[in-house]
Amino acid sequence: MERAEAINLLKEKVKSKNLIKHCLAVEAVMRGLAERFNENQEKWGLAGLLHDIDYEETKNDPARHSLLGAEMLGRYNLDQEIIEAIKAHNEIHNLPRQSQIAKALFCSDPTTGLIVASTLVFPSKMIKDLTVENVLNRYKEKSFARGANRITIATCQELSLSLLEFLQIALKAMQNIAGDLGL
Repeated sequence: MERAEAINLLKEKVKSKNLIKHCLAVEAVMRGLAERFNENQEKWGLAGLLHDIDYEETKNDPARHSLLGAEMLGRYNLDQEIIEAIKAHNEIHNLPRQSQIAKALFCSDPTTGLIVASTLVFPSKMIKDLTVENVLNRYKEKSFARGANRITIATCQELSLSLLEFLQIALKAMQNIAGDLGL
């Protein structure tokens, strides 16, 4: 599947502009991580872009989230490793994250929320002005952006990345698409 086809599919299945922005953010982080690990940026980007394709259909039934998406995406010519990563990104299923792409998607998903929330409370509300230190300070505040699960974010260590290095990659990737994110 090409990115243009994936974008069309995402927009067909997801109506929330904020959820689309979230998917774009996760795509950017996944591409940044793929570049860091010398992996296929298109493939990793697709995993990030499509990871929440079923969210609007499953938001009231979290146990179906990612399973329905994987089933849906199985009908397309999509790499099986992407589908497995998407299935494993929902922690409810407690599926093993065996591939690098699955490990990357798992920790990237909540990290984008932490970075967006950190941007929105920053005086300028501009992601270009945000620093990794700002994000780290917010990471340490347990009551800040509670939906950004710190334990999940910390699984970046499964990729042999420190939290600091991971957040540097994620922030830079999101800063590169600030216009798409409206930040």
